[in-house]
Amino acid sequence: MVVKNEDIIKDGFVDAKIDKSIDIVDEINALRKEKDAIILAHFYQQGDIQDIADFVGDSLALSQQAAKTKAKMIVFAGVHFMAETAKILSPDKKVLLPDLNAGCSLAESCPHGEFAVFKEKYPKHIVVSSSNAVKIVESIPKEKKIIFAPDKNLGKYVSRITGRKMVIWDGGCHVHEAFSLERILETKKKYPDAKLIAHPECDEKILNIADHIGSTASLLEFTTKDASYEYIVATDSGIIYQMKKRVPEKQYIPAPPEDRSCDRSDCNFMKTITLEKIYNTLHYEIPEIILDEEIRRRAEKPILRMMEISEKIEL
Repeated sequence: MVVKNEDIIKDGFVDAKIDKSIDIVDEINALRKEKDAIILAHFYQQGDIQDIADFVGDSLALSQQAAKTKAKMIVFAGVHFMAETAKILSPDKKVLLPDLNAGCSLAESCPHGEFAVFKEKYPKHIVVSSSNAVKIVESIPKEKKIIFAPDKNLGKYVSRITGRKMVIWDGGCHVHEAFSLERILETKKKYPDAKLIAHPECDEKILNIADHIGSTASLLEFTTKDASYEYIVATDSGIIYQMKKRVPEKQYIPAPPEDRSCDRSDCNFMKTITLEKIYNTLHYEIPEIILDEEIRRRAEKPILRMMEISEKIEL
């Protein structure tokens, strides 16, 4: 019997039964070896997915890894735009996203049509949209005018750190916008020795009381090297899994959101991906990221430029 793609992809992912008797991790390992595939996972994924990944990192590091890999296939345990970035950088490789529903609230807060109209109002401005935004902005000549997108909190933070005035798009990440200053202060009373570490996409009021601000990779590095033993972590709690792996004797408390029925704020898009979906994606080699070649070439230029600047900074 020939199974067609449309028969097994339902609701954005492969909806195929898996034999309950198999060891799914062993099967994933066998499939990726057979198909010369690499699994990339973001820090916000569940721990079991981080454990099977060939590489775990933030969006910038994953872009760099996607460009470097010699594997024929990339399975991206992240969100849609990250998998698209991998395809942009590796057009000759098959790039698979286990669940097409793994979108991004931040990306969706900046619709292409609306942003195009917005950009037309500032014809002399260049657009910056980067995970290592401070260094990118610092590399731009001061006479150049800048539009920063899509995250308004990150834009305000970058403007404050660099001293650059920028036109900032009004977008936001649902994970970082959900954190509550009031509840964080309550948490600090319970853990008076804990340092607050925060992603720069958090609200400015939270950043103002943070002991360290940085990307997920920066937060991980800080908890690894810092002398303290307790941290309140204001980003998706998936990063705490890596923190515990590196320094298990320390305590990591997820920063609480406004909603008092929850004790943490996590990306529901990231969490749509499961081991079962990764297995089925590898087995059937779908859903696949397909991009228009003209759009891919246009998108490749700013990504390569961002990576070039990032590599120079790291050196």
